Amino acid sequence: MSTSDTEEGNFISRALSQVIGDKRRWRQYKARVKQLPPDYRAAVDGVERYLMHFGPTDGESATSLFEEVADLFERAAADGTPIRRIVGNDPVEFVDALIRNYEKGGYVAREQKRLIGAIDRAAGKENGATR
Repeated sequence: MSTSDTEEGNFISRALSQVIGDKRRWRQYKARVKQLPPDYRAAVDGVERYLMHFGPTDGESATSLFEEVADLFERAAADGTPIRRIVGNDPVEFVDALIRNYEKGGYVAREQKRLIGAIDRAAGKENGATR
């Protein structure tokens, strides 16, 4: 194995670690999800896919959020709570609300704040207000 291969492997490992956090915790999360009843597991898989695109971008927040999802669905499965009662009629809003619970949030939250700021600044200029 060349130094370049080792460096590339380390880079990939660091990049994955930033996205999914601690590998041990990620494996534990995946093992927990695997133990869920099939319908709950399918729902978590959908949530996970969405979070991979729109969830927190730092590893610690992402891992904590995935663990929270596992906790929620484990409790619901144990109690026999229907999936729709967990996520409601709008699964996107459900997951977006989970994301908002994490301070750093994902890039979607940052972009939403930027959009609001840009509109506020533009609207202030229209009304002759100075900021």
